[in-house]
Amino acid sequence: MLEGMYTAAAGMAAQQDRLDAVAGDLANVNTTGYKHARLAFRDLVYAKGGHGQANVSLGAGAATTSLARGSAQGALHDTGEPLDVAIEGPGFIAVRTAGGKPALTRDGELRLDDQGRLTTSTGELLDPPISAPRGTQPQDIAIARDGTVSAAGRKLGTIRIVTVAAPGGLAGADNNLFLPTAASGAAVAAPRTTRLAQGSLEASNVDLSEAMTSMIEAQRGFELASKAIEVQDQMLQIANQVKR
Repeated sequence: MLEGMYTAAAGMAAQQDRLDAVAGDLANVNTTGYKHARLAFRDLVYAKGGHGQANVSLGAGAATTSLARGSAQGALHDTGEPLDVAIEGPGFIAVRTAGGKPALTRDGELRLDDQGRLTTSTGELLDPPISAPRGTQPQDIAIARDGTVSAAGRKLGTIRIVTVAAPGGLAGADNNLFLPTAASGAAVAAPRTTRLAQGSLEASNVDLSEAMTSMIEAQRGFELASKAIEVQDQMLQIANQVKR
């Protein structure tokens, strides 16, 4: 009889993971370039039933197996800011974390630091780094569709746009970054059809109505699993009373 409790508890844990993922989506609905979370679920181990039920397989519930990110393009919004760039098509801007690790981002809200280097809004340097001459103002910088950065007619460098074989396999990180993994594959040059749009930013691809629906479904599933545990507990109480 305890198997029923274990199965229901596994269901509660799975629905809690789903709630956490949806909560993250809702919290980042206005985050530039954010990609919504996608959870995958699997059945837990099955066992042959006893007491004359040898041909019946009894499951042990469900569990989450992976957390991936949707790769759909978010809407583009004009900002008029010269250092804002939106990626049109598949791909990511290559950057380096504060620890020197290679990372990827769709957040094109760039800045000039106090050394004239182009960084993300959270301070990560572009990879390879691009520096502007001292005294350069953001309005002096032009970013071409292919990522070429120039100031006063002088080429400063090129924003490297990359992609991976399986974007869903990227690992999420702090500061709206993604890290390549064995599941995603190594970063390679993005297709030539991928372009940058200066003066624009890509919005989050979270569908607010879909996220709210998923949250309600997860809450209901959690409640049903918790109710199942209550029923199992009541049955055990009855069994204990009968035994006495």
